[in-house]
Amino acid sequence: MAWYYCLEHQLVEPELGCPNSERMGPYESEAAADAALKTAHDRNETFDGDDD
Repeated sequence: MAWYYCLEHQLVEPELGCPNSERMGPYESEAAADAALKTAHDRNETFDGDDD
């Protein structure tokens, strides 16, 4: 089963949920979807810190 993080409702939801344009994912677990915003933030920090 795939999980998503809905940006409009600020909730984790299963495959049958809001349209993909309003959510992040898919994630392999509910916990990974719940951490979607933190994961994105951490990746942006890493990218912004690269000197390439």
